[in-house]
Amino acid sequence: MKAAVHSRYGPPSVVRIAEVDKPSGGERDVLVRVHATTVNRTDCAYRAARPFFMRALTGLARPRRAVLGTEYAGVVEAVGSGVTSFSVGDRVFGYNEGKFGTHAEYLSVPQDGPLATMPAAMTFEETAPGTEGAHYAMAFLSTARVRAGQDVLVYGATGAIGSAAVQLLKERGATVTAVCGTAHLELVKGLGADRIVDHTAQDFTRDEQSYDAVLDAVGKSTFRRCRRLLKPGGVYLSSELGPGWQNVLLPIVTPLFRGRRVRFAYPRQNQQIMREIRDLMESGAFRPIIDRRYPLERIVDAYEYVETGRKIGNVVVTVVPHTAAH
Repeated sequence: MKAAVHSRYGPPSVVRIAEVDKPSGGERDVLVRVHATTVNRTDCAYRAARPFFMRALTGLARPRRAVLGTEYAGVVEAVGSGVTSFSVGDRVFGYNEGKFGTHAEYLSVPQDGPLATMPAAMTFEETAPGTEGAHYAMAFLSTARVRAGQDVLVYGATGAIGSAAVQLLKERGATVTAVCGTAHLELVKGLGADRIVDHTAQDFTRDEQSYDAVLDAVGKSTFRRCRRLLKPGGVYLSSELGPGWQNVLLPIVTPLFRGRRVRFAYPRQNQQIMREIRDLMESGAFRPIIDRRYPLERIVDAYEYVETGRKIGNVVVTVVPHTAAH
């Protein structure tokens, strides 16, 4: 089968298209013909082994897994003898961080892993980017313990995580202030944000309003800068570790002062989460934003674009062209 592979860490150019063995699953595994996948921040981090400690997970000298990719949507081509949850021909989607392998024509996953049947009315390209940003956003909301009626600020509202967070917060009944640039004000308004702060015109950390939670979906702020935005007892969360890993250390320290605090979200990857995401997409409460689409043969271009830091929402990689999917 055709796949995007890398045999060493480095820039996007280390990735190439090659013929590799088609995966063979076990008796409780599902073989999926991948129709669409994505390139996201997670893929970029693992490909480059940044930060360096990631090599403890991926291989010290060289990558243990040649084929990256976390998100996918496709069709079940074969099932093991012990599979009862899925059938050949099912349209499915899922998330595969750790084992990876979605940047390929075929993927083998356990039937009880993070996958589910696709929303009925959505295409493969529309569905594939629905997992990474959404499951991180869901972890944010759960960790922040957001309730209906609370005031929440989302910094980085145009990214995969931020755009999902805005939509899911509105679904929960929160009042949302979204931070983005001038060019994307209408886009973010369309996501349901109640109020928008243009970070190119003003420093969002000087905002006069206060919040029950501040969610930094791009990891470019700090608790110190955002603390003044929080109500007493308010919480700050970031998608990144922060300088000196402070965002995983401060959750231990800040509760001791019984005031504004930091929490760090650890997202779950399981089948229930995928089903929840499917239901949210089917109801229209959440739809992933798609910035650009690339064919698998141009996946290096997709990586390069993601690493510019300018992507809006998600970058989709088409493995099976739309005309061949029918």
